Amino acid sequence: MIFRVLGPLTVAGAPAPGGPRVQALLTLLLLDAGRTVTAERLVDGLYGDEPPAGAANALQSQVSRLRRVLPDGVAVEHSPAGYRLTGAGPDDVDALRFERLVREGARAGAAGDPVRAEGSLREALALWRGPALADVRDAPYADGQVARLDALRTDALEEWAAARLASGGDPVPLVRELAEAATAHPLRERLRALQIRALAGAGRQAEALAVYEEVRGALADELGADPAQELAEAHLAVLRGEPSGAAAVHPAPVAGPRPVRPPVPLTDFVGREGERDRLAALLTAARLVTLVGPGGAGKTRLALEAATDGAVFVDLGAVGPGEVAGAFARALGVRDAAPDRLVQALADRPVLLVADNCEHVVTEAAVLVRQLLAGCPDLRVLATSREALGVTGESLLPLAALAPRAAEELFVRRGAAARPGFTGHARVPEICAALDGLPLALELAAARLRTLTADELADRLGDRFRLLSRGDRTAPERHRTLAAVVEWSWELLTEEERTLAARLSVFRGGATTEAVARVCGLDTADAEDLLVSLTEKSLVERLLTETAGATGAPGTAGTPTSGTPTSRTPTSRTPTSGTPASGTASAGTASAGTVTAGSGVAVPGSEAFGTDDEGLGVEGLGVDGLGVGGLGVGHGVDGRYRMLETVRAYAAGRLPAADPAHAAHTAHCLRLARAADPELRGAAQQAWLARLDAEEPNLRAALRRASPEDGLRLVAALTPYWWLRGLRGQVAGLAAELLGAVERAGLTGAQDLGEEYALCVLAAGARDEERIARARALLTERTEPLRQPFTAFLWATTVGPEARLPVPDDAWSRALDLVGQGHLALARDDAATARERLAEALTEFRALGERWGTATALEGLAALSADPLPLFAEALALFESLGVAEDIVDLLGRRAAVHTAAGDADAAAADLARAREVARRAGLPDPIDPMDPTDPPGPQDPTGLTGLTDPAV
Repeated sequence: MIFRVLGPLTVAGAPAPGGPRVQALLTLLLLDAGRTVTAERLVDGLYGDEPPAGAANALQSQVSRLRRVLPDGVAVEHSPAGYRLTGAGPDDVDALRFERLVREGARAGAAGDPVRAEGSLREALALWRGPALADVRDAPYADGQVARLDALRTDALEEWAAARLASGGDPVPLVRELAEAATAHPLRERLRALQIRALAGAGRQAEALAVYEEVRGALADELGADPAQELAEAHLAVLRGEPSGAAAVHPAPVAGPRPVRPPVPLTDFVGREGERDRLAALLTAARLVTLVGPGGAGKTRLALEAATDGAVFVDLGAVGPGEVAGAFARALGVRDAAPDRLVQALADRPVLLVADNCEHVVTEAAVLVRQLLAGCPDLRVLATSREALGVTGESLLPLAALAPRAAEELFVRRGAAARPGFTGHARVPEICAALDGLPLALELAAARLRTLTADELADRLGDRFRLLSRGDRTAPERHRTLAAVVEWSWELLTEEERTLAARLSVFRGGATTEAVARVCGLDTADAEDLLVSLTEKSLVERLLTETAGATGAPGTAGTPTSGTPTSRTPTSRTPTSGTPASGTASAGTASAGTVTAGSGVAVPGSEAFGTDDEGLGVEGLGVDGLGVGGLGVGHGVDGRYRMLETVRAYAAGRLPAADPAHAAHTAHCLRLARAADPELRGAAQQAWLARLDAEEPNLRAALRRASPEDGLRLVAALTPYWWLRGLRGQVAGLAAELLGAVERAGLTGAQDLGEEYALCVLAAGARDEERIARARALLTERTEPLRQPFTAFLWATTVGPEARLPVPDDAWSRALDLVGQGHLALARDDAATARERLAEALTEFRALGERWGTATALEGLAALSADPLPLFAEALALFESLGVAEDIVDLLGRRAAVHTAAGDADAAAADLARAREVARRAGLPDPIDPMDPTDPPGPQDPTGLTGLTDPAV
């Protein structure tokens, strides 16, 4: 044993080196050897309620001193979650070994093996060499730990005495030990009852009777109480001359303590009313219901709402392997933890058994629950776990994040408790969204309103684990801080699961199985198995996403599968006879929440910007060649997986900066954007827009992470998507940051990236004249056609017509050129030619199946029509199906002008109101009001295409 704290602090047999603070830090880490201790808890433990200024630096200084005095092979490891002592396991610390031996002894005694129980408990008690934590008693944390260890020592002494008497051992050594303990605890009735039995067993009946009279008088004088049953029975046994063996020490189960009732919540119930109703319905229809969800989702709180009078509460949070039956026995008031005795205690009783926090002992809990349900027909079990028990017939109620309104209500209520008078703030929705709507995270955040404003709280959520590091002091350790909530789940993962979870953090907004496999260096089957396992353990959510024929804006692509009750018929964790059941049947989820896409869409290789992989640096990860599966297009239902942002942030802290997943993710996003680019100008436009909508957070993350060269390539490939979805205003800042990086890298004159640079200047808002001039030179000096067909159009609409641009000769560009020719003819008052060119363009765009071009041609034809409103309506419907904000605003403004000219002021006002709302949401200028004489007239060609085809314009 390396470290001893049950007495003077020693290291490897010698007095511990270092000063008082170093010794206090070492002891605090030893009491959690092998587990991470948050920096905040260490600061509290060393400095109490008055930490010094710069407490974090002071802690780092103490850690450095401690590292210098630790023996070889023992180290202090730092991670974003805190500090962990490595190289010293539980058996290397006497206090932890003591606790393990006490648990083993208690289990042996409960199982009816007093000989083994006596040996384990005797070994445990022999580890004590003096008062616990004798050398660090002045540390702020010492009082609580000393009280806990002393109480455990007294419990162990009682169990040892009971086991020794039950096994027929010599009672004489017990007499002195029990007498010393009785001096410290004169009114502890079980201890005194054992003292009486030991004295009688040693032939000292008179002393035994005198002890009883002493205790009886003290109870009457100090507490006004009579002796409890166990003490009275010990006295009666002495009077009758009965032996002090097993029968006397272990009474029948009916004489044990009463069952443990569910604790009464200290706060009001907020935000899960719908789940509460569904849970009540499930408990009437099923005998086993499990609430599953991530840590901090409110599973225990919801279970307490459902726990009716007479329910029995089993808290498994603090138990270890092999201790589940004992925890059930204690909760039921049964001393024998054998399953048949538990069944006997529950037989013919209509009981609801609430088993809380099953995830870390899930297999053991599942086996026992199955045995109890099989033997007790009137028993119902409500379990909470981050992972399903996997028992046949189990009904699951997954808990997802709170709905936005419920999350905000919870935050405001808890905030009002922390800061009286708090009634809300404009940034509360932002705070709730950033914390994933997790109730525990919201409550931890609301508590910080005691010292922070809502603005300060919102601004500091980027470092959420440090910010939310002070919770309820009385809560279990795993629920006191946000980091501890996630770490509890993280520690239950296998090494393979941790590696994948860390790499999964490079994705934002989720990913398909195929994308995860390629980016994380796995084959698809292994990736799917690990993702399913992480989902079952509530570290990952599975989404159902529409990937073809979809419409709408980014951010509407997926729906978590949690929140819907399901009935499981899984491969059971418990032994069964015959053929085991397999698979999972969902109650009422065959169609609900599932989106069936249209026909499959082929995915040819991108030709707009080539398929070379220059500068990606992703060798060895198997990311080359996306194919249909890698892009996820053509699937009917795209089952995406995503992490809650809190889990993702924790996992990202565990991923090394040099891990190849970073580069692989950038490469994957670039290939996706390149493959999508030509499809956005054809019949598959809608399907690919929906796919890019789902991947939009990933694309932004890749753009932030990419090298300057790859960043420019990504901007060029995504330019059509940003235009068609009206996102240019939202990405302008990212594009501007990229331009700065490009200029610092000296890439502004790179002709091979000239078009990409020009598109980045346009995406950044084209406000810098020097950059515009540089981009114009790079474009006009090209000798080959532009690779991106949108370049000429965007240059014309953003900067102005430029006739020298080498426009590409593809079908879409030719059709767009016809639109430009039509507007040019219109500008020359040649209505016949304009109508002919625009009609031809309309035919070409319809043949391509491309909505934006079709709408643009319709908008041009409307200017030539005696009845433009039907053409405007069709064009508007197409623009709105794409979400292209600039065109929607322009068209509504033009239609408002038509209404004004026709004398329909109400219709004009309605169109202008719609245009202003679209412009506001997209960050665009207000549209021109045709009824306001102070507004300048709009352009004759709002598309900006007139100058694409004629140098004279």
